[in-house]
Amino acid sequence: MDLVRNAPGGILDLNKVATKLGVRKRRVYDITNVLDGIRLVEKKSKNHIRWIGSDLNNFGAMPQQKKLQEELSSLSAMEDALDELIKDCAQQLFELTDDKENERLAYVTYQDIHSIQAFHEQIVIAVKAPAETRLDVPAPREDSIAVHIRSTQGPIDVYLCEVEQDHASHKGSEGAATSSSKNKRPDKGENPPQQSEDLLEVSN
Repeated sequence: MDLVRNAPGGILDLNKVATKLGVRKRRVYDITNVLDGIRLVEKKSKNHIRWIGSDLNNFGAMPQQKKLQEELSSLSAMEDALDELIKDCAQQLFELTDDKENERLAYVTYQDIHSIQAFHEQIVIAVKAPAETRLDVPAPREDSIAVHIRSTQGPIDVYLCEVEQDHASHKGSEGAATSSSKNKRPDKGENPPQQSEDLLEVSN
């Protein structure tokens, strides 16, 4: 390919190629026949071919591919680091929740939520639900946002914590929230987990 790139007008003498590479002419013909078959070269004469493929100036360098490979390696390393961090956090959470002494302290207060700057002047909804509870947020309407919470493992508790900049308030002056839950009772003779469904709607 270097010989093709440096050939005047892209026309290459196959006799010179065989001599330059130190191989039999038959081997060179085998290569040029393949290139001719896939329309990368055309035969000008018996011993001369001309390159008709894409530009060879960047052939072999592939800077974009090298850059992408470096980015991929960097992202893979970052992903491995995040996996390790998630694994470490999960282990710490397990150790905390598995400790009976810690279990009685596993809660947050309204003051805890109010102290978070990002929640100021926001309507904060706290949900206490069993494991594997499903939460769906349909496309919002112009005047309200609906949140569907479903559980087959037990009841769901929903709390409205409206956090204002100057003072804590549970009033719905700027927004109103409604919550309804449906608990399905098991038939006689059956004892399935309690099913619960909440529909929470916040209006502007």
